[in-house]
Amino acid sequence: MPSSPDHATDETPTLGASVPPLREWASTYLIGMFMGSADAVPGVSGGTIALIVGIYERLITAITAVTPQAVLGFLKALTPLDGGVSVRRAEAIFDDVDGWFLLTLLLGILTAVIVVTRIITVLNESAPVVLYGFFFGLIAASAVVLLRAISIRTVSAGVAAVAGFLLAFVMSGQAEELFGGGLGLVFVAGTLAVSAMILPGLSGSLILVILGQHARLSETLSDFVNGLAGLVTGGSVDTLVEPGTIVVTFIGGGLIGLFTISRAVRYALNRNREVTLAFLVALVVGALRAPVATVRAEVGFSPDVLITFLGVSIVGAVVVLALDYYAADFEIEEI
Repeated sequence: MPSSPDHATDETPTLGASVPPLREWASTYLIGMFMGSADAVPGVSGGTIALIVGIYERLITAITAVTPQAVLGFLKALTPLDGGVSVRRAEAIFDDVDGWFLLTLLLGILTAVIVVTRIITVLNESAPVVLYGFFFGLIAASAVVLLRAISIRTVSAGVAAVAGFLLAFVMSGQAEELFGGGLGLVFVAGTLAVSAMILPGLSGSLILVILGQHARLSETLSDFVNGLAGLVTGGSVDTLVEPGTIVVTFIGGGLIGLFTISRAVRYALNRNREVTLAFLVALVVGALRAPVATVRAEVGFSPDVLITFLGVSIVGAVVVLALDYYAADFEIEEI
């Protein structure tokens, strides 16, 4: 007696068939590591790294393909809610959004972010002048690089540039005083930072510096990872509650930003490139106040501090200029 066809062929697990070979997986993971390292410091963009290694177009295409409809369709295909479980349908949707590529890249980014933020936390406590001097150099060189990409020929572009500069300058070091340091600010920080991370030349961490959340979130992520590691050795779940709440809030904001604001920025660039670029680049210039204000508040500027600050700034600037050399052909207006 022949077996009933039912959903037999549809239910056959085939998701593994689309898994890339190990070499491709390792390459994508390594690129993610480089992108995550760049995204964790202000002034350097993971988008620039993606551009240098030649995956930027693929990344933007994959992110754009991840829509609420695609996510819902994938989840439905793996539940009996829509005509039965269908691994084949789930696989098709997963492949349509280049799922293995995004998943592997994200894993590499997260690994690097965890490592780099731990280093930043240590430096913030032991050598803030070195840390923020390096940040200043990164931001300053990024501003120089980006200023080459803009031309202010209209009144509206000039107004946008002034608005962007004043917004970043006023907000730098004062965001918590203006808006409080609660979860609302963390959510907004995630929304804006992740949106900026995918744009070449614009750093998501720069947004965190402007909002005064970079050091806080670096320390929180380190505490969260330590708490997870502690569970293995019998630690308490209670230690995860506070940092976990902040991390989840930031990730939630980041997901919203990735699929909304990032699209809006790309739309604005395509609709009125000159005005949008003038505003975005002016944000970078205005943000130069943030590391200076932090060092002044925490240490003060003695002659020795100033020499160290400027010396490390030069190192940071060289890093950005070297990256710009290899990404010299990028056109932000084509995003």
